[in-house]
Amino acid sequence: MKSIKKLLFLFLFLNLTLAYAQSLTSGKENFVPIGGNSWEYPNSNHRESIVKNGKIENWKDDKRTVKTFVRFGKTGQVHLSVQVLEGNAGGKFTFKFAGKSVDVTIEPNQKGVINVADFSIVDTGYHTIEIKAKTTASLYPAIGGYVLKGTASDGQMNYVKDNEDNFFYWGRRGPSTHMGYQQPKDKNIEYYYNEVTVPKGSDVEGSYFMSNGFNVGYFGMQVNSSTERRVLFSVWSPFTTDDPKEIPDDHKIILKTKGQTVHTGEFGNEGSGGQSYLKFNWKAGSTYKFLLRGRPIANNYTAYTAWFYAPEVGKWQIIAEFERPQTNQYLTGFHSFLENFNPDQGIYQREVQFSNQWVADDKGNWYECTEGRFTIDNTGRKGYRMDYAGGVNEKGFYLKNFGFFNKYVPFGSKFIRKATGVKPNIDFKSLPR
Repeated sequence: MKSIKKLLFLFLFLNLTLAYAQSLTSGKENFVPIGGNSWEYPNSNHRESIVKNGKIENWKDDKRTVKTFVRFGKTGQVHLSVQVLEGNAGGKFTFKFAGKSVDVTIEPNQKGVINVADFSIVDTGYHTIEIKAKTTASLYPAIGGYVLKGTASDGQMNYVKDNEDNFFYWGRRGPSTHMGYQQPKDKNIEYYYNEVTVPKGSDVEGSYFMSNGFNVGYFGMQVNSSTERRVLFSVWSPFTTDDPKEIPDDHKIILKTKGQTVHTGEFGNEGSGGQSYLKFNWKAGSTYKFLLRGRPIANNYTAYTAWFYAPEVGKWQIIAEFERPQTNQYLTGFHSFLENFNPDQGIYQREVQFSNQWVADDKGNWYECTEGRFTIDNTGRKGYRMDYAGGVNEKGFYLKNFGFFNKYVPFGSKFIRKATGVKPNIDFKSLPR
């Protein structure tokens, strides 16, 4: 009888072992590159980064670790391997993943795919693969990425898969989020009004909290560095190029006026045109007001004017007025967005509150905007990153992104905020010109 029980136990054990092994070998194999998915810790603080050119390279400091983020849509087992491009001096390394730490030795000059261990993914959502050196070396291995295979990797996985269209760069910047506001379709809208509050802790370097977007430009506030913040207003040229030097004279944006301490010039890389900004140390937790005017003028031009109201100043300030050629229109495309323009800062979560949106027509009549539509950029639409959200709360519309949180809001979701019924108290004639 005992021998039969032993045989049954052995049979069950072998079957469970076989099932576990099959779970690791039957799943889809996924290669997660370092590029687009990884950040070094602690932050480089302007030192030469070891996460660059799509890999970990020139790694010499044993106090600098690298974390790679990947999102699982299915639980199960997964086998982790690491792709070593150049073993260099080798060393002993700790890999942390899914709540488990494993030590692996990489021999000097060793190359290829090296097994790490088997892991259990017990929760869907984002997980982190961290590599840390346990020994000192003159030069640690160059790492290209990770290979994951198993039942957990057989489901939906989200990460930047390749550098096509420069997505290693865009993936590290993270997904931009937008909220488009419904405006009257049968009116000539001359003014956009919006109020912006950045919660404390969300004023991360590299953030652009864009308040008053329109079809040919944008107006909002940025965190440019640890010591500088700006209120930025830009208008695109009708000539399509990323190099402002290529714009013909009859397509150039014309600066008509600006605030006394406002800087002006041209911009490129993401379209080209006229740019203006006020260096202003705005504060997280305070609410700022933005007003934009757009109206057609003579000779097939449209004039765009931006004003900014800070409670610390207590009055409206003009940022600038630009005239755009080849354009004859009132304002269209009222929207806001939240983006990160510094790839090294794409790991930190931000949130912004937009409240009390109004538009005014060319006769001075105000209309409240209470309907919003949530959208995302191509990084989110392709599923490379899923840490994005937006919607409504008791204060109005909000946007949230970055930080690798798990609950996302589907593209195209529509929201309705509670109407305030309190239109902006603005005397247009008294605004600074």
